[in-house]
Amino acid sequence: MDHKENILTFPSLYRETVSKYGNNNAYAFVGGKPIDFNEAYRRINAISALLGKAGIEKGDRVALLSANMPNWAIAYFGITFMGAVVVPLLPDFSPNEVSNILVHSEAKGIFISSQLIPKLDRKCSDKLQTAIITDDFSIYFSNDESLKYDPTDVPSSEYAVDEEDIASIVYTSGTTGRSKGVMLTHKNICYNALKGRKIQWVDGNDTFLSLLPLSHTYENTLGLILPMIGASCVYYLRKPPTPSVLMPALKEVRPTTVLSVPLIAEKIYFGKIMKTFNKNLAIRTIYKIPFFRKRLNKVAGKKLLETFGGNLRFFGVGGAKLNTTIERFFKEAGFPHAIGYGLTETSPLIAGTSPYKTVIDSTGPAIEGVQIKINEPDSNGEGEIWVKGPSVMKGYYKEPEMTAEVMTEDGWFKTGDLGVIDSKSNLFIKGRLKNMIVGSSGENIYPEEIESIINNFKFVIESLVVQKKGKLVAMVHINMEEFENRYDHLKGIAERLEEKRNELLNELKEYVNHNVSKYCRINQVVLQPVPFQKTATQKIKRFLYSK
Repeated sequence: MDHKENILTFPSLYRETVSKYGNNNAYAFVGGKPIDFNEAYRRINAISALLGKAGIEKGDRVALLSANMPNWAIAYFGITFMGAVVVPLLPDFSPNEVSNILVHSEAKGIFISSQLIPKLDRKCSDKLQTAIITDDFSIYFSNDESLKYDPTDVPSSEYAVDEEDIASIVYTSGTTGRSKGVMLTHKNICYNALKGRKIQWVDGNDTFLSLLPLSHTYENTLGLILPMIGASCVYYLRKPPTPSVLMPALKEVRPTTVLSVPLIAEKIYFGKIMKTFNKNLAIRTIYKIPFFRKRLNKVAGKKLLETFGGNLRFFGVGGAKLNTTIERFFKEAGFPHAIGYGLTETSPLIAGTSPYKTVIDSTGPAIEGVQIKINEPDSNGEGEIWVKGPSVMKGYYKEPEMTAEVMTEDGWFKTGDLGVIDSKSNLFIKGRLKNMIVGSSGENIYPEEIESIINNFKFVIESLVVQKKGKLVAMVHINMEEFENRYDHLKGIAERLEEKRNELLNELKEYVNHNVSKYCRINQVVLQPVPFQKTATQKIKRFLYSK
C-alpha cells in the first residue's frame, strides 16, 4: 500500500487504509476479540460527532489521560479527525502536573480512563467543560446534560484538516523538571511514520504488542500511526507489563513487532538470560571465553525468540541508550533488535536501522528526508547534534522564546545531545550536553559512558554519575535479592552482609577506574537503596540527584 506523499493527515491516511483493508483487524485487548478498521472508523466518526455536540471546534485542545486500550486510539483519532488538537498525558503524571497541563493547554475536554479519575481536579480550569470516560465513552461530566455517546452517530459537518494543522501538543516532563508543550502537525507525525515504514516494512500480516504508554511520541508514532498506515493489528495489555502479565500475552499474541525501552531489554537479559548462565559455575566460566559465549548466546537467542511467541521480526529499542553488553548479546544471539534515536520534538524518529543492520553503540544513519549535522565538532568530531526535516516540530506551545532557543532561523533543531558521525553516516550518541561534566583540567566527561561500564558490573541494576565538590561520585542501585542469594550462608548476620556490600562497592570502584580514562575515574561509590525516579521512557530524572 503506497501512500501519496501529499496528503499527510490522519483522516486522509486512515480513509485510505479503510478503503483498501477495512476488514483487517485493527485493535484489541490481549485475550479479547479485535475490531476491524471499518468498525474502528465508524467509532472514530462517532467520537468526532460527540465532541462536536460538546462544543469542541477545530483548533480546540482535548486532553487524553488514559491507560493503553483500543479506545485510546479511537479517542485520539476522533479528536484529530475534526481538526481539534489532542493533548496526550502520561498516565504517571502527578495530579498537579495534570492540572498544570490542563490549564496551560486550555483544554476544553478530556478523555480519561476510570482508574485515572483520581488524578483529575475538574475545577482546576474554567475552560474544561467535558470529561468522557475512555473505557466505554460514557460522560463523566459535561455542561450539556443531554450529551451521550452514540456509536452510530456521524459528524454533522465536514471537517477540513490540513497537513500543517497542529495534531498534537505533547507535554514532556523530561529530565529537566519543566514541562514543555511540543506542537506536532499532522504532517510531522505522518511523515515520520511513513519513513519509519521504509526502515521496517509493516502490513496486514504484522501484529504489534503495545508495552509503552501511547501518550509517549515513540509508541504513538511507531506503535499507533505506523500500524494504521500498514493496516496491522495492535494488541494492548490490561495491566502493566510485568513478567507474569507479559509472558502469557507473548504466547497468545505471538507478535511480529514490539517497541521497547532499554529497561525492558535489561530485565530480559539480566533476569532471564544471565540468571541461566550464572546458575552453573562451569557455564559461568566458559561464558567468559568469546568462542563459547557466541555459541551459548546463539542458543539463548533461539529460546528468547520462542518466549516472544516465535514470530518476532522487529524488537525496537529507543528512548535511552542500550547497555553495550546487552546489545552484543542480541547481535550474537541473532535476536531481531533494532536501535532508534529520536526526540518528542522530532516526532520522534531521527535515526534508526532495521534488525541485522545494527552497528554496536550506534543508532544507525538518519532516516530518509531528515538531515543530521554535528554542530561545531571538536578535534574528535564530537559536537551537538542538529536536525532538520519535515518531522521537526512547529515549536513549543505559547513559548516563542523557548522555541527560539532550540530552533535556528533556517530550520535546524538543536537536540541538546552530543554525538559523532562515522564515515558510513552512522550516528553515535555520546550523552546529553546538559549532563556533560567538565573535569578539573577542562576535559569533557560524559557520565552516560561511565554508567554503561558500571551497569555491566555484577548485581548492578542502574547507576548515576554526578559531580560533587569537584569529584565524580557513582550512585549505584544493586539487585539486593540476587546479592543476598549469593551470600545466602550469611543471611541473618547483618555485619557480615554489610562487609560484603562494602567489598562489592570497592571492587566496583576499582573495576570502573581500571576501564576509564584517568580524568573519568570515580572518587566514591555510594549505594542508592531504592530505584531512581524516571521519566516515561525510563530515563533517570538526573536533575533530582545532581543537587
